Amino acid sequence: MTPAKPARARGPYAKSAQRWQEILEAATTVFATHGYRGGSLRDISRQLNLSLTSIVHHFGTKYELLEAVLERADKTVGTGFAPFNFEADCTERGVALATLDRVRSNLERPELLRLLAILAAESSAPEHPAHGWFVNRYRTKRASLAESFAFDQKQGRIDATRDPELLSGFLIGAWDGLQLQWLIDSSTDMVRGMRAFFESTVPEALPRES
Repeated sequence: MTPAKPARARGPYAKSAQRWQEILEAATTVFATHGYRGGSLRDISRQLNLSLTSIVHHFGTKYELLEAVLERADKTVGTGFAPFNFEADCTERGVALATLDRVRSNLERPELLRLLAILAAESSAPEHPAHGWFVNRYRTKRASLAESFAFDQKQGRIDATRDPELLSGFLIGAWDGLQLQWLIDSSTDMVRGMRAFFESTVPEALPRES
């Protein structure tokens, strides 16, 4: 008996997934250029030469599309948008090394960093549609980094007398600030700046260079 061939995705499903990705990429460009309020679904549809109906078919509303763009930007790495678990990397290698690698990979995608920077500023207004998303993002990120710093302490990577919650807030502030400086002036050495942060704040978190 001839063995059964593995099932393959049918053409329409593959095309739909490809279209979904194309819309996300176009939306990333539009929102990173014009912000959420300045960018429209019509701008996105014109960029792809698609009908507005096709955009709405895939994402429903402008905010649903924005949320999909933000989630992809926040949970992937590199230009290929490979899934990336930053918390797991922190556990395995420590916050300092995981952060430095994440910073290096982010240098490949300035458009996504610009998108997050613009929308974070816009959403500081409570009435902004993405306000809740960013509030939750920062709360979750602070708590997660504090847990990672605490784990580093248990592993002997960081001095046990340091306050994990303060370190978490300091790191987020330094990281966001360096990213913004780099977006404004690409000559800013973001990796060097982040390494300097760890050297001055928790030097014991960095392995000694041979």
